[in-house]
Amino acid sequence: MTKLRRLVLDVLKPHQPNALDFSSTLADLGADYRVKLTVTEVDKKTESTIVIIESTDINFENIKTAIEKMGASVHSIDEVEVYGAEPT
Repeated sequence: MTKLRRLVLDVLKPHQPNALDFSSTLADLGADYRVKLTVTEVDKKTESTIVIIESTDINFENIKTAIEKMGASVHSIDEVEVYGAEPT
């Protein structure tokens, strides 16, 4: 089974939660999740962001669900890095 190690997402989010709280919520989804969020554009009600998540095994569905619960949406998956399973 492949493991998702790096995920780069284009995310449109409301101003609240702020970038720190938004990133922290995503990082808390995995024991070793590392999250980097960059705001690329600010409108009156929203922020366009690039979210980079790195881990030994990222659960994309959990990430997407958490993003949507915070009132944001994934515009696109811009980059992925996956590894195949170790042979037995």
